[in-house]
Amino acid sequence: MEELDFEKYFGHRTLLYGETNTGKTYYTAKFVQYLLEIKKITPEDISILDFAPKLAYFNNLKIGGRIQDYYENSVKCNNINFKGDIIPPRLKAKNKNDMYNNICHNFNKIYEIIEIYNISPTPVLIINDISLYLHLGSTRYLINTINKSNTFFGNSYYGSSISSKFSKLISIKEKRKVESLLKNVENSFTTT
Repeated sequence: MEELDFEKYFGHRTLLYGETNTGKTYYTAKFVQYLLEIKKITPEDISILDFAPKLAYFNNLKIGGRIQDYYENSVKCNNINFKGDIIPPRLKAKNKNDMYNNICHNFNKIYEIIEIYNISPTPVLIINDISLYLHLGSTRYLINTINKSNTFFGNSYYGSSISSKFSKLISIKEKRKVESLLKNVENSFTTT
């Protein structure tokens, strides 16, 4: 994927989607950097909802990674954080029951910070790793949240590299929800 002309995405809604380790979080962090350093947006006007698990490696596959891993100054923005960690639901599960417990754990944390944003929305909304919300969350609710911002820039996993023998159904559901979200944002680009 070539360098993005971020000017085109300011004042619009944009979603990057693709496989793991294809630059989704990197480009999202670069957009935050563009907003702060080039557009001179007040950091309090930029809300960052980071749903990603901490950066980790599974079977030589780089998973997760947060916006501040790629752009330290993103901490100056309105980062709406949850307590504790997000669990990579498929990779940290030994069976289907574990996976669903992980998905519920993640949803509760993510939903809480989306609600905080909805109570006090800012002109700019950045969301990292949307698919973790979509495992259990409503696409319509997320679209309503996105529509509260003037500028939205987010990313989502959309691939097949993260899987297990018991996660086929959740992977199908995840893909369908990402596809539904893509139809409701102005700009979408795959990073694969």
